[in-house]
Formats: sequence, structure tokens, C-alpha cells
Amino acid sequence: MTPRTPQDQVTMRYFEDFAPGDEFALGTYRITREEIVAFARQFDPQPFHVDERAAADSIYGGIIASGWHTISLYMRLFVERLLHNAASLGSPGVDKVRWRHPVRPDDVLTARATVQEVTPSRSRPDRGNVRWAYEMRNQDDVVVMTMEGIGMFQRKR
Repeated sequence: MTPRTPQDQVTMRYFEDFAPGDEFALGTYRITREEIVAFARQFDPQPFHVDERAAADSIYGGIIASGWHTISLYMRLFVERLLHNAASLGSPGVDKVRWRHPVRPDDVLTARATVQEVTPSRSRPDRGNVRWAYEMRNQDDVVVMTMEGIGMFQRKR
């Protein structure tokens, strides 16, 4: 299946507009060293995220992004390219978060979301749940992050 792009989006996407197997291309983001260090200083100040010398001596051989930073960048693309034009009601959470490969300065990250399952709510007929597989790859097509999540969406009236 060819991934959908923002041009494929309808004015507003509701629960009924998602089907298992749907793929959404969410765009790309180039991450900088400055962003990596600034995020890490505030939220994940481990030496291999903030200190050039310590990072060089680490198992990573240089500065890498916090996994939480990678997830934050993914979320930004997901909101901009899909949720912004959807009847999203939030999420009860994510599962199976995996940081598969280090994200380094100047990596160009590409995000994709794939619908795994759609389930109408039994107790609240105005909504339903969409189970997603999330993936982010770098410019070399190496998977750097995967996770699964559930989104709640309003149903059409």
C-alpha cells in the first residue's frame, strides 16, 4: 500500500475514516546538535546527550538524541500531518516503545503511522479507538524508533 500524504487528507478525519492497513506518511525532520543538547539539558541530561567528550568516550562514540526527544519529534509530525485535521479525543497511552538505533546530529528523520486495528467503543457510541504502529527512520532508511499507541477519535454524527 502506498502511504498517504497530507494532500490525501480530508477536511476532518473521523473514526470511520481509518481502516486497518492505512499508512500515513508524516514527513521529515532534520535534527541538529544544538536541539539535541538543549532538549537533553532540560529533560534527559545524561553525558552522552550533553557532553561532547563524554559522548565520544561512550559506547555511542558521539552525541546522540534522547529517545524522549525522538518521540517528541515524532509526535510533532503526527499532530501536524494527521491529528491536526482529525477528530482526536486524545490517547490512553502507548506501548512497546523501542529506540532501535541512535539518532545523531544532522539525521533526517522520516515518520510513518500505520493503522493496526479500529474498534468502536461499546460504552460510548460517539467514539472509537484506533490502534497504531508508529515508526521513524533516518536518512539511511534505518529504523530508529518504533512504538504502538491507541488514539480515541470521535465518530461521525
